[in-house]
Amino acid sequence: MEIEKGEIEHIKKLLEEIKTALLNKDMLKLKELSDHTVHSSCSYQDSGSITISVIFYTLSKLIERQDYKKIKGWNNLVEKLNSLIDLAIKSLKNNNFKKYEKNILKAGKTLTDYSINLKPYIEDVIKKASINKGSKIYEHGISLEQTAKLFGITQWELSDYIGQKNLAEIKQNETIDVKKRAKFALEFFET
Repeated sequence: MEIEKGEIEHIKKLLEEIKTALLNKDMLKLKELSDHTVHSSCSYQDSGSITISVIFYTLSKLIERQDYKKIKGWNNLVEKLNSLIDLAIKSLKNNNFKKYEKNILKAGKTLTDYSINLKPYIEDVIKKASINKGSKIYEHGISLEQTAKLFGITQWELSDYIGQKNLAEIKQNETIDVKKRAKFALEFFET
């Protein structure tokens, strides 16, 4: 996988900002930065960008819900994650994309393995984060199948989430006139 020079600079800057946001427990900034990786994920469909997006969205949720307080050695976890980010940045500077992805994937594994007590909870948050971020990638035009594969989730999980999200966007007070309802019913029973 080749990443364009401009995109490398963007990812390095993003990773530096993530380190600061993590140290400051700035959950809004972590969410925002996680969303910025969606563009890279769409363009390159690389595991590094996808993992960054999921990890830091997960961390923003842990901070938002104050669950980080349940993790013994939270500061050590942040230190380990930031050192892996530093290694990823160094790998990007050396144009070593495999090593960059390896360090980012290692950061994800560090997060899931860090607290045995919270492992099932963290895995659940990561799963939900993957589905959430996957829906954003899908909105950018990547197929449902490809998006599910990129995030390690099922097409069913992704389509279910997208369907719920779309239903929530429908205005509650909006009614459909009788002719449209009848046409919809006829079409439904014809298939």
